[in-house]
Amino acid sequence: MKTKISISKSITSLLLLILINTGVVYAQTSTDISHEDALKAVLAAKEKAEQLDVLVNIAVVDAGANLKAFIRMDDSFLGSIDVAIKKAKTSRYFDINTGDLGKLTQPGGIIYNIELSNDGLVTFPGGVPIKNENGKIIGAIGVSGGTIEQDHDIASVGANAIIE
Repeated sequence: MKTKISISKSITSLLLLILINTGVVYAQTSTDISHEDALKAVLAAKEKAEQLDVLVNIAVVDAGANLKAFIRMDDSFLGSIDVAIKKAKTSRYFDINTGDLGKLTQPGGIIYNIELSNDGLVTFPGGVPIKNENGKIIGAIGVSGGTIEQDHDIASVGANAIIE
């Protein structure tokens, strides 16, 4: 009797582990940007920056807002490194373009001062969510070093590069 209970518990434990691991593997592959796509986004954004003749830093974060890919163009501003990363993280945290989020954070806005949360957010243009071909957000890209319009345009090119 004791052996049957022990075998039953072992089988139950094994099935539970298989189910948990299957879910984890599925979740990672279906909702996270691959390193190939992260690099593709960064390189497309870099090409756009070169066309505009602007020196920028470009960061891509994964679905968990962890840094996945980064390029600092030669002679770009050192201070823009952190800004690019924070733009990408901010965009992923809220699944919105950082410029659109910024409109809500102005004095009297519904989330005024939110940029003080999460160890600092950036709420001006240059951060864009990255979506897969099914429209699911799988990461975000942040660009800093040009004007806010240039940063947004460059980030948009990078975000769109993986679905083209």
